[in-house]
Amino acid sequence: MTKSEVFERAKKIRLLLLDVDGILTDGQISFSSTGEEFKSFCVIDGMGIKLLQRAGIEVGIISSRYSKVTELRARELGIKLIYQGKFSKLDIFERIITKQELSPEEVAYIPVLKRVGLAIGVPNACEPVNEFVHYVTNKPGGKGAVREVCELLLKAQGKWELLLESYLV
Repeated sequence: MTKSEVFERAKKIRLLLLDVDGILTDGQISFSSTGEEFKSFCVIDGMGIKLLQRAGIEVGIISSRYSKVTELRARELGIKLIYQGKFSKLDIFERIITKQELSPEEVAYIPVLKRVGLAIGVPNACEPVNEFVHYVTNKPGGKGAVREVCELLLKAQGKWELLLESYLV
């Protein structure tokens, strides 16, 4: 898909849905000797999420694995749409778009979900996944991929420059 085709799809996006492991993190999970879970989240991705929210684009998390750390990070970023646990991601997606009154074309999802308007993959995803995406980030998951997508959406929608101005005062 060409860059202009990706931008056309990105112009319509009102909601960015994210997975956690391998997208918001690099996919590694560490445990202490007492069983406490540790994950590392990229602050650059967090800033991208905050910029999207300031521009009126909602962000949500769908993860098939429950993690208290993910819940804490989502709360810190002001993400209200958070679904964790064992379930069908497609069912949750359908529930979200119905509740938010969105069409599938108004949703971007990392990683891929064929039904969305903009399906995004990361270079460190397993090979078959990226065959079905509209765009593959240059940055890997957990290392700025989400920020890259946030900037893509904001630029496609003509909101990037305005948001950037508030930081260049």
